[in-house]
Amino acid sequence: MGVILKASNISKQYRLGLVGTGTLSHDLNRFWHRIRGKEDPYLKIGAENDRSSAISEEYVWALRDINFEVQEGEVLGIIGKNGAGKSTLLKLLSRVTAPTTGVIKTKGRIASLLEVGTGFHPELTGRENIYLNGAILGMNKAEISAKEEEIISFSGCQMYIDTPVKRYSSGMRVRLAFAVAAHLEPDILVVDEVLAVGDAEFQKKAIGKMQDISRGEGRTVIFVSHNMATVKSLCTRAVVLEHGKTVFEGDTHEAVKYYLTLGASKEDISLKNRKQREGSGKWKVVNIEYLNSENAHISEVISGNAMKFKISFEKHEPIDYSKLFFGLAITDNHEQKVATFLSDEMNCDLKGLEDGNSVVIDVPNMLLRGGNYNLTIHLGEGSTAVSDFVDYVENAAKLEVIPGDFWNKGRANRDGEYAIIPSTMY
Repeated sequence: MGVILKASNISKQYRLGLVGTGTLSHDLNRFWHRIRGKEDPYLKIGAENDRSSAISEEYVWALRDINFEVQEGEVLGIIGKNGAGKSTLLKLLSRVTAPTTGVIKTKGRIASLLEVGTGFHPELTGRENIYLNGAILGMNKAEISAKEEEIISFSGCQMYIDTPVKRYSSGMRVRLAFAVAAHLEPDILVVDEVLAVGDAEFQKKAIGKMQDISRGEGRTVIFVSHNMATVKSLCTRAVVLEHGKTVFEGDTHEAVKYYLTLGASKEDISLKNRKQREGSGKWKVVNIEYLNSENAHISEVISGNAMKFKISFEKHEPIDYSKLFFGLAITDNHEQKVATFLSDEMNCDLKGLEDGNSVVIDVPNMLLRGGNYNLTIHLGEGSTAVSDFVDYVENAAKLEVIPGDFWNKGRANRDGEYAIIPSTMY
């Protein structure tokens, strides 16, 4: 096994604003520098690829100085937040667009599935598009014909295979497009988040096929997804991108762990100035932090994983620590309570707060499906009655849960905003 793909110092620069305005002068400037043997003047400028920032420069670097190698038979995962540069990188690898700087060297044929119906002609039938895609990949008619029935069967589109693709649903298009890309024997298969369009049954089938391609047939897969459970089960190695730069490369599980810490900050969720709260005000909840099992800060948690809530307080008046009560409730977007963590039931030792200003709620298994949830904080003295509230804040913070392989069966659970009932309760 050797290196099948190598990216060296890959960068991609885009111009912001109305494309075409003033580009002639820029092109002439580039030409003038080139004939004098000087560097492109626009390579020295450009903002970082941070979509949350206001425009400060005319150019932006979607990718900057990306370097990695992919071995034959390897499944490389590329993960990162929205706007990190993942899709741009796949377009460069697929030669849809060219890098501004750097070189990409590959061996063999590359098949890409970057969006629904990539490479399909809407006026042609599904069967005709199979032959069109095969021809684009450099295969002859006999090679394509040998795979035709297998492709049609895998796609599940037998009834519509001689119908123009323009009449297909988005799900049917992605099923057929993936079947074509996976079965026409590319040396490198490049797959973007497009599989999210398919139903759960097809996603499982597609992941199984990619595993067969890499493990059974020794071919290479480059895979982008926001589904961390799929990345962990499918990929042998992963690259994490942030703002167009590589911030981590290595073991898949370590990469996912690193990805979940992106955007996390000790000052992420401040409650100090929240006015909508109840209680005596003797103490005030001022901060909530999310930690993983190794006490590293995270911004999201995978369904089924362990996590910790670190709650920090501001003390204004003395409290009877023997009567101290703490509660944390999680509600879905319909304001339905889906989980509660209560200090007395968890036998938390809150007397430690005498010497510190924070308490940690250790959750060994997050029994929630993927979705966005709200946290309600309840601090009491004596009982859970309203009259004994010290501080009570509804919707104190947001918690994002990512679907995960909760049952350890090689597939992610569905989004749902409701709890999971495990076979063994913790």
